[in-house]
Amino acid sequence: QVQLAESGGGLVRAGDSLRLSCAASGRTISSYSMGWFRQAPGKEREFVAAMRWSGGSTYYAGSVKGRFTISGDNAKNTVYLQMNSLKPEDTAVYYCAAYIGGSYYYKESYNYWGQGTQVTVSS
Repeated sequence: QVQLAESGGGLVRAGDSLRLSCAASGRTISSYSMGWFRQAPGKEREFVAAMRWSGGSTYYAGSVKGRFTISGDNAKNTVYLQMNSLKPEDTAVYYCAAYIGGSYYYKESYNYWGQGTQVTVSS
């Protein structure tokens, strides 16, 4: 079992950048594929980005492609989400999650979740 803890959220202005971190404990994070999701008030939790350690494949939602980058550091057992050119519509609680099998796109594939970190982007 793995425990995930997000950090790095905050209040920023449109056009700013933030880097979210997801620290894992309990097991080596490279045992899992990793994803980031977000949930805005009144909306469903949606896929943002995912990565596979093997081969280094990364995947992004169309709304963030070119602005967000997912990466990981095995030595620190941590996954990151670099968010650039933030927009007000990026405002949400961001969740880190880990999965073993299934599609990276669907939240139902994920076995473990963090508690989330709030990102608020003002216009």
